[in-house]
Amino acid sequence: MIGHKRIPSREGGVEIVVEELSTRLVQMGHSVTAYNRKGNNVADKNADKEAHKLKKYKGIKIVNVPCPDKKALNAVVYSFIATIMALFGNYDVIHYHAEGPCSMLVIPHFFGIRTIATIHGLDWQRAKWGGFATKFLKFGEKCAAKYADEVIVLSTNVQQYFKDVYNRETIYIPNGVNKTEFREPDIIAKKFGLEKEKYILYLGRLVPEKGITYLLDAYSKIDTDIKLVIAGGGSHSSDYVQEVYEKAAKDERVVMTGFVQGHLLAELFSNCYLYTLPSDIEGMPISLLEAMSYGRRCLVSDIPENMETCKGFAQYFEKSNIEDLAKKLKASIETPEIYHTNDEIMEYCYRRFDWNKVTGASARLYIDAILNVERIDKV
Repeated sequence: MIGHKRIPSREGGVEIVVEELSTRLVQMGHSVTAYNRKGNNVADKNADKEAHKLKKYKGIKIVNVPCPDKKALNAVVYSFIATIMALFGNYDVIHYHAEGPCSMLVIPHFFGIRTIATIHGLDWQRAKWGGFATKFLKFGEKCAAKYADEVIVLSTNVQQYFKDVYNRETIYIPNGVNKTEFREPDIIAKKFGLEKEKYILYLGRLVPEKGITYLLDAYSKIDTDIKLVIAGGGSHSSDYVQEVYEKAAKDERVVMTGFVQGHLLAELFSNCYLYTLPSDIEGMPISLLEAMSYGRRCLVSDIPENMETCKGFAQYFEKSNIEDLAKKLKASIETPEIYHTNDEIMEYCYRRFDWNKVTGASARLYIDAILNVERIDKV
């Protein structure tokens, strides 16, 4: 596994996918190595420190790859070094995650090693990137399209994009969820003064494409005593994080928690009145799947990836439209009956998004790739 920052970690969806997939592959009897990046958690420098010391985690072999702190070079250097190291690992398959790391996929391909690429989203569209970074991400996308033995996508929208732009057939395998553990408000009550069903929750990274400033502006237009909780840490856009905090400080009803994980995370999901995701761009948001796994009402932007994920089990507002978001937030508070019941949302989520099915589908791709090598050799 190459492309994530580190496991275990909740820095982003890629890290969660790599951990869930790798853990289950080990349980199935496969040998799995994950190439972690050395360095601080970008969302919280104090988080995941123990992960740096790991050589093995849940049966997964961990290799820590040195890379520079300079954000512009981090992914490039990490992906190259991890790939060179992996060439000597005697692996049947190397699985690359995200467009940037896929830029190095051509190297093992040249040496006849089978490769799988998972495109977690069209990363070059994200607002934080520009110049060299955007070109690097597009190059990685092209490498995946041209050289990967199989390309996995998380949405039919991205699947169509690869067909239209590269005439490349891809495999649709969505992300999954785990069975939820509901927790009563304890930490969140003591630390943030939050009560059950008395707050709206956004949980994710504080980056421009997530639309958090839209959410804060829309919420400021509503007269309600239901609080707004913004949970998550910054990524590469420190100016944007500062803007979010400055906006939040103008409204005493807004609670900023910073980066969260563990029991605190479970409490926030368990007790929120509404989960909202106002993104402009997504792949398949893990946090949205998790919110649905808790049976939470979800109000999300009407981008194809969100609508494909939630179907009729969420409410939608027009992407980037602050007025429409404010209107839908108000309706969600005043008329909760517009949503499906908690049990209906959970049942839909568990039926459709299953990590065991995800792992089984991925393992079949690995085996097909290996068998294909043998068939070519025999011919």
